[in-house]
Amino acid sequence: MPEDIRIESLDQRKVCQRRKRYCEHLPQQLGAIPGEWRELLTRWVRRGGNSRWETLRNDAGVTGIQMAQSLLDWLLQEGWAVVVEQRQLGDWWPLSLELRNLSQLRSALGISDKEQELQRWHAAREELKSCCNENLASALLALDDLPVHRALARYDLIAALQRWENMQKSGTRRDFALAARDDTKGVSGAEWNWLEQTLDLAEFRIERHTPLLLLSASLTLTLPHGQLDLSCYSDFAAITPATLQNISAASGSIRRWQLVENRTSFERVARQRENDIGVIWLPGFPPSWWCTSVGHLLDLVPAPAQFACDPDPAGIAIALKAAELWKERNLTWQPWKMSGTDLAGLHVRKRLSDADRIQIKTLQQESMLPPPFLELIEWMLEHGEKGEQEGYL
Repeated sequence: MPEDIRIESLDQRKVCQRRKRYCEHLPQQLGAIPGEWRELLTRWVRRGGNSRWETLRNDAGVTGIQMAQSLLDWLLQEGWAVVVEQRQLGDWWPLSLELRNLSQLRSALGISDKEQELQRWHAAREELKSCCNENLASALLALDDLPVHRALARYDLIAALQRWENMQKSGTRRDFALAARDDTKGVSGAEWNWLEQTLDLAEFRIERHTPLLLLSASLTLTLPHGQLDLSCYSDFAAITPATLQNISAASGSIRRWQLVENRTSFERVARQRENDIGVIWLPGFPPSWWCTSVGHLLDLVPAPAQFACDPDPAGIAIALKAAELWKERNLTWQPWKMSGTDLAGLHVRKRLSDADRIQIKTLQQESMLPPPFLELIEWMLEHGEKGEQEGYL
């Protein structure tokens, strides 16, 4: 790695999970690059200069993935790019790429600012219109009456909502802003007002108010001004992240944690749990507040875990992400009720979408997937179906 490449952590966890890399110096001249690189870079610049790596890699096509990676590495080393990366299974993978000195790049590639914005808007509108849900498609059409630069900014929010929905995330407005723009305050007041007037944000699991961690366990939690006995709750407790962070000790015995994604299934499991089992609700793709809260609880009460998510590609991704908290602490974990047999036993199943199949290809690149996940993936690909855990859990 060149000595002038800087690395900055994008989170506060002990083991960094997100970072950005960039070169100290800012380049001024593009210089001579291979013609196929120039053609691909032109497409990237016309997207606006700040895009997800998956989108940019797809621009290169199936046969050009290695070329896209080589171009990314060159842009980073030459100072033209800032790369945001995420740690997955012990290695770093690109999440997004932001191009620097865009005016010089546009000039060097023969792209005018107005032309670039207009072309990006038409391409973005058609791309998102073909894959987003009905509500987002309506919001997208409403942007046609806006100036192009404002339409593009709000298109980015619609695209971020689509990614949020695909990954089944949930959290506060700040969680969404961080996911959309790498900044908890990156969405303006006017943009939030527009989103509220255009969409029902609750349908996307984006909350204005303080989120709650739902759990059921026979534990007594020690706080600065008293104790909280969770065994007094007949079903489960709801605790704010701030309260959880103030817990200094926990007494009681937990043999195993069970984490359940579907809310209905969580409530069933919580009411039927054994005395030495702790049950935690996993609200889709784990938001930052959830990871911080559960991580602190796990430091106080370490125990192995079982993860029960929907038997589908997103469910596997959700379980793998949440399991990082256990792997960071050298605690064991395993899937629960997520096998091909569980999926096959459902009376109602859904067809795999194109997005599901793309996600499966990504999952197959993961090393050391637990056997139940391998079996589940094999069953889904063979039968072309997926399911929801509330049908059996």
